[in-house]
Amino acid sequence: MTHACDHSHPELGAPDFLAAAEQALVGRGEQWTPLRQAVFEALLAAGGPASAYDIAERVSAGQGRRIAANTVYRILDLFVGANLAKRVESRNAFLVCAHPDHAHDCIFLVCESCGATTHIDDDGVAAQIRALARAQGFEPRQPVIEVKGRCAACVAG
Repeated sequence: MTHACDHSHPELGAPDFLAAAEQALVGRGEQWTPLRQAVFEALLAAGGPASAYDIAERVSAGQGRRIAANTVYRILDLFVGANLAKRVESRNAFLVCAHPDHAHDCIFLVCESCGATTHIDDDGVAAQIRALARAQGFEPRQPVIEVKGRCAACVAG
């Protein structure tokens, strides 16, 4: 992930991500249940954008029982609201947020060839988009910025 913001983000390992996720949910008055942990672990293990269906399959296999995609969607929506995950709208997929303690409007670079998705934080670009929206009398809630194209590996290959 690339970050273009005025502060640094520590790179967290899996145990640190789990602890940060649990702390964020509990801090919002939510429970950190075994199923929520399993969904978070599956999202973390995906290593990139994953659909609710992919996560449901992974969690179902790990728990030895079927977990419905709708259940996973609700948990993922909770994670997005708590800044534990980000949603890549064009792919209907989710990624773990590498810095849950810092809210950003993300920019995603989505490769149309291989599907790789790069996450960039650029508070300046997001602020400009918010300002343009407000200038039109529109109150922006959450800018979604996705740039489709080809990643460096696909361009080179």
